[in-house]
Amino acid sequence: MKTTFLRNVAIAGLALSALAVAEGRAEPPEPAAAMSARLSGDLAPTHDPVIIREGDTYHVFATGDRIAAKTSKDLRHWTSAGPVLPAIPAWASEAIPGATGLWAPDIAFVDGEYRLYYSVSTFGSNRSAIGLATSPTLDPKAKNYGWKDRGLVVMSTPADDFNAIDPNFVIDRQGRHWLALGSFWSGIKLFALDPESGKPAPGTTPYSIARRPAPAGGPAPVEAPFIIPHGGFYYLLLSYDYCCKGVNSTYYTVVGRAQDITGPYLGKDGSKLMEGGGTIFLRADLQEQERFRGPGHAGAFTDRDGTTYVVWHAYDKQANGAPTLRLAPVRWGADGWPVAEY
Repeated sequence: MKTTFLRNVAIAGLALSALAVAEGRAEPPEPAAAMSARLSGDLAPTHDPVIIREGDTYHVFATGDRIAAKTSKDLRHWTSAGPVLPAIPAWASEAIPGATGLWAPDIAFVDGEYRLYYSVSTFGSNRSAIGLATSPTLDPKAKNYGWKDRGLVVMSTPADDFNAIDPNFVIDRQGRHWLALGSFWSGIKLFALDPESGKPAPGTTPYSIARRPAPAGGPAPVEAPFIIPHGGFYYLLLSYDYCCKGVNSTYYTVVGRAQDITGPYLGKDGSKLMEGGGTIFLRADLQEQERFRGPGHAGAFTDRDGTTYVVWHAYDKQANGAPTLRLAPVRWGADGWPVAEY
């Protein structure tokens, strides 16, 4: 079965290569079994990545002083493209004292413009904010290139039961716009957005879609939501446990699905994501290898040929625990569940 699958992947790859040449597009990526092992270039540092394609170029955006960017023509070799924004917006510095960088972005193309959502916070605090910047293109060489900051989208304070970081923008089957977000506290929230502004209407009440119950005063490590619409379901990726500790990070990624974007989200075994359940999607390397630790903060996109790819970061034991870009195609099983082929 495995041999047949790999042979079919190779044949499909040759067909895609011929199509790409005919259309003048980027060469297709490596076969599934080889991609994650053959990534090269400026892979580290990369933290909290998301991915999108414009023309023949793939773009990864990640946590950084002013949002870090990387580009690739083939999904394999990556080149740093420098910071995205010229500075931390003044409103953000005022709203979140002590913030020194912009975290955990998300990128989407909506109504003729790219919308870049980003987080502003400090470690261990839920005095946090999500902002929005827009540009008509991702190509810095284009005449119309330029990011315009659109200001505050959602903010949380110690009076709130959620943390306004880790945004993920998604459009549902009815064309409604949503923003999933959250880290620790009472878990993951989902805000309805006004399609024109990309922001919630005043007074919008969020839905709760995932959490990890804990004893009073105890940590509840759940964060980094990312929703993938596919095959009549919405698949919610979440990171559990702890990032940001190098090779000692215990991060891993789970998935659950729901028929409605507002939930309830369940794992393959029926476990509830509102109760800390789910199905493992990304885990650390096997004990006999132990190289890439703490895989999490996954983002995904579906390419023009229908292939879904997932990006995430993991801590490379062979590089002093550097947070490193990881990428793999997703195979959708006969049961409808996604499998990251890494």
